[in-house]
Amino acid sequence: MKAVIVEDEPLVARDLTKLLAQVAPDLEIVTKLGSVEDAVQWFAHNPQPDLVFMDVQLSDGVSFSIFDQTRIEVPVIFTTAYNEYAIRAFKVNSIDYLLKPIDREDLIRSMDKFKHLRELQNGSQSQSQSVEELVKLLKSPVTETPRYKERFMVQYRNSMMPVASNKVSYFVKDELIYLVTEDQQRYICEYETMDELEQLLDPRTFFRANRQYIIRLEAVESFKSGFNGKLVVKLKGGASTPEIDISREKATLFKAWLD
Repeated sequence: MKAVIVEDEPLVARDLTKLLAQVAPDLEIVTKLGSVEDAVQWFAHNPQPDLVFMDVQLSDGVSFSIFDQTRIEVPVIFTTAYNEYAIRAFKVNSIDYLLKPIDREDLIRSMDKFKHLRELQNGSQSQSQSVEELVKLLKSPVTETPRYKERFMVQYRNSMMPVASNKVSYFVKDELIYLVTEDQQRYICEYETMDELEQLLDPRTFFRANRQYIIRLEAVESFKSGFNGKLVVKLKGGASTPEIDISREKATLFKAWLD
């Protein structure tokens, strides 16, 4: 069996490839594509693989636009950091999804589902219809309003106290996870990973700048171009605030988020 990975973060693509080698050794990764443009070009000029792993948010846009520009007639397993309110849209026929960071057991279940559906459908046209139905669902308005955390409990001296999300400047991972307020007060958060924390934050207000930082929109003072296509973001708060690097792959997303 042959598969294609559409993922703009090389480390994520590498980790997924390693996991697949463990759980599906008969699966050959024929190529890794890092953008909507690359994916459209590849699928337009190459035979369809047996399976596609596709990140939702790519460096040059959302992957759903790929289906507007080319035809994909094979099962697609989406990888996403979306909150659960959006995930319901992924449960369409033979479509599956994996939450980042990708868990080995979840990947095994997805591959088992794929193999079962492959036996039943054998690549029939119904798969293409499933993908088209998914894209329509994801473009339609979401009637359910997502709920994100409005306050966070932090350690303060020998007790705990709440901090409203609109008072946060940024979160930073520095062995522990710290919440830093607008007035540059630094508190320990009760979360183990940045991925766990990211799921609780409104993506319209907070942006995952890199593995170490999540920043709040209102805390951004300015940004400038850095080395090799990166962006360097300056936050409000004076000289004590850090300058935060955003990778070339995420630069387009960051600019769109600011708009």
